[in-house]
Amino acid sequence: MERSVKMKFSAAMTAVLLCSGSLAAQEAPCGGGFAEWKVGLVDEAVELGFSRRTASTFFGSASHDPDVIRRDRAQGIFKSTFIDFSKKVIQEYRINYGAKFYKEHRRKFDRVEERFGVPAGVLLSFLALETDFGQVQGDFNTLNSLMTLAHDCRRPELFRPHLFAALQLYLNGDFDPAATTGAWAGEIGMIQMLPSDILKYGIDGDGDGRVRLKDSVSDALLTGAKVLVELGWSGGDPWLVEVKVPRHLDWSLTGLNSELTVANWHNLGIRTRSGRSLERSLHASLLLPQGRFGPAFLAFPNYRIYFEWNRSFVYATTSAFFATMFSGEPMYLENSPEPGLDDQQMEELQAKLLARGHDIGPVDGILGALTRGAVQEEQFRLGLPADAWPTPDLLNRL
Repeated sequence: MERSVKMKFSAAMTAVLLCSGSLAAQEAPCGGGFAEWKVGLVDEAVELGFSRRTASTFFGSASHDPDVIRRDRAQGIFKSTFIDFSKKVIQEYRINYGAKFYKEHRRKFDRVEERFGVPAGVLLSFLALETDFGQVQGDFNTLNSLMTLAHDCRRPELFRPHLFAALQLYLNGDFDPAATTGAWAGEIGMIQMLPSDILKYGIDGDGDGRVRLKDSVSDALLTGAKVLVELGWSGGDPWLVEVKVPRHLDWSLTGLNSELTVANWHNLGIRTRSGRSLERSLHASLLLPQGRFGPAFLAFPNYRIYFEWNRSFVYATTSAFFATMFSGEPMYLENSPEPGLDDQQMEELQAKLLARGHDIGPVDGILGALTRGAVQEEQFRLGLPADAWPTPDLLNRL
């Protein structure tokens, strides 16, 4: 019998913990002496209903990990292009191991799809990219990671609520402050989830009374599928489909800020690469990760759910595409995309976009959704093909 992790504590405490982010987001004390900062953390835990002794014991054992800060500041992988990133992580050994993993756990995958409508390929992709199917889950002390990132002033409002969720998991018997390990950013288990999400979505799939995302395949698959459904996943609908595009198209119609029906796209000459027929009433965006000469995909509402899992465009698109491969599709057609910008040029471009009044977030050299949208607007203004792919020519014209 499967049960949710919430069975172990009151509904009232659950509500308090899952809403505690509002206080942390408003104030999120950070910086200063680590020991003094921990005292404030204990005080807040007491306000949330935990005993001072328990909170002091739990948080008192944690230490600051400078390696976590180094990792947080060095996420250069997200500056990669879609083709570079996807070719680096979509490896034959992952495809082969995924097939073996699916065969071994097929009944579990079938059970998940029957209940939540999430195909096996989608979960296999997350398992592959997050932890190589549970083989590489990270060896950072989770409490130390969360404490370090909550103390740091870059994103304290994101990590502080997870500390209190970890404390509740500790009381449930599902978190050991000394022994629980995972990724440097505090994610735990085969599908790498943060404590608040485990608390909210965790499912005991094998009926042992625990939510063990590190070593229970049933728990991990059911919990991951529940997260996707809660985020809006629509069972039975596609997420990303590779297509062929005509050479002459109104490129301003492309990108995630524009949607047409499949029937509309078909009338404009868009065809699925495989010849697969799609429901003509479905809405989709035409996604060109590296412009009109690179790979092309129709991106459906389910694709957008990937951004709730990971905000990186290259990660989300790679994970979504890898899921199609686990569902039987071939590797995408690379085609011949135009050369893009190097890191320095990308930052120069972003500075110019900011100067022109575009909201692109920080100048970080990452081609995210906001920068893509601004690029497309400028391309259209300058009379260039508005495919949202920044080139040296665009940079020069700006």
